[in-house]
Amino acid sequence: MNERIEAVAEQLDLGLPLRHAFAQLGQAFYTEVSPRPLPDPYLVAVNSPLAGDLGLDPALLTSPAGVEAFTGNIPIAGSRPLASVYSGHQFGVWAGQLGDGRAILLGELPTPAGPQELQLKGSGLTPYSRMGDGRAVLRSSIREFLGSEAMWGLGIPTTRALCVTGSDAPVRREEIETAAVVTRVSPSFVRFGHFEHFSAREQYGELARLADDVIDRFYPECRATAKFAGNAYAALLEQVSERTAAMVAQWQAVGFCHGVMNTDNMSILGLTIDYGPFQFLDAFDPGHICNHSDEQGRYAYNKQPNVAYWNLFCLGQALLPLITDQELALAALESYKTVFPRELEARMRAKLGLADAQPEDRELIESILKLLAKDRVDYTIFWRRLSRHIAGEPAETVRDLFLQRVELDDWLARYLQRLGTGGLGSGGRDAAAELMLRTNPKYVLRNHLGELAIRQAKLKDYSGVQDLLTLAHAPFDEHPGHEDKAGFPPDWASHIEISCSS
Repeated sequence: MNERIEAVAEQLDLGLPLRHAFAQLGQAFYTEVSPRPLPDPYLVAVNSPLAGDLGLDPALLTSPAGVEAFTGNIPIAGSRPLASVYSGHQFGVWAGQLGDGRAILLGELPTPAGPQELQLKGSGLTPYSRMGDGRAVLRSSIREFLGSEAMWGLGIPTTRALCVTGSDAPVRREEIETAAVVTRVSPSFVRFGHFEHFSAREQYGELARLADDVIDRFYPECRATAKFAGNAYAALLEQVSERTAAMVAQWQAVGFCHGVMNTDNMSILGLTIDYGPFQFLDAFDPGHICNHSDEQGRYAYNKQPNVAYWNLFCLGQALLPLITDQELALAALESYKTVFPRELEARMRAKLGLADAQPEDRELIESILKLLAKDRVDYTIFWRRLSRHIAGEPAETVRDLFLQRVELDDWLARYLQRLGTGGLGSGGRDAAAELMLRTNPKYVLRNHLGELAIRQAKLKDYSGVQDLLTLAHAPFDEHPGHEDKAGFPPDWASHIEISCSS
């Protein structure tokens, strides 16, 4: 350990009333493990608004002691570091035991928004690292930091990111990179894979303990339901199905590709979790595959809704020993099939500025998506320009995006006619524009924007990361001076390859 680490206290007291609800489940669920120090850490980025929400002084996070602590070099007073065990299906194949191979849970904070767990990702080897090194690299840590905050800014359920620290310690991936640690925040990091783990091993006592804990902490209404003959575990499966359906509908509406929807990357709380090879669409291509490692296209953009249901089916199988009735389990999963299309249509209507639902809306939505795909129109720019057109800008700004002008003009005519009956009250077109401008972001975290910020960061210039964080937290605002970040991606952006390597 270097001199700077030795110069500070053995533990850093942040005044955090850390709790350890997950640890109380018992030793079958985790292994206690200490983070492994990194030499000469430095601060890459800090999420000051989130720090404030957690009761942390952002100035402390930027101090030398804070940087050491959130790199894993100094124990935080009251923490109880552990790595959890889980299993899962990866790319549709049962992978057996997995676990937190480079993530270490520090504890849980009580906050006005409910309990929030703090986790260091990239903090060294754990018993579940398998063939890995337990590290994360600067590139992937910046992507996760910005990606999770971009989703939060868009109003999509997600884990959060508090800070990123770096070190010049070498880490081997496809090439030698440098190490980093991202501090993640979530009410819980429990995944579908946690349930699969204990069910596959026929450890039904532990399975019940985990399910009861999740119900009691996050889904207490499942205890009171009269549905499913009062079966709280079936009610849990239904609640998770509905939350997952709503989340994936939001993904599809904003053009987000997760890239690696393994069951161990699915949150039991319906949160977007594990930002690896994710991407926001540029040109609209329903079959777009963002993960360079996904050679079969299992996790293509247009396959995400069905994959989510497949993952929920796996969760249902894992919970079946508790539900005990296969028909009840299948009935609990059925809600996904109604909630997802309903939520997606509601999101797409909002993108069109429609405040009510009409039978013809589905055809209106489907026809513009087909036209966007036919001309490979930039997804985010189209929706923002359409919003600005309804707010008063010329239609040419929208028409210029298309080669199929006649088809677009026909669609615009039908859309404007429908907009006139959109249940908007006296506000009319102004109300529609207001709804659209707070639904269709001007800024999303495009791959090339993240890549440029990463290139700067590798040169120890973190201003690009901070700029993107500011945009991520308010993606619907105009942000004068940053218009270039809302423009078309450069040609080289299509050649960026993102994979599971991090």
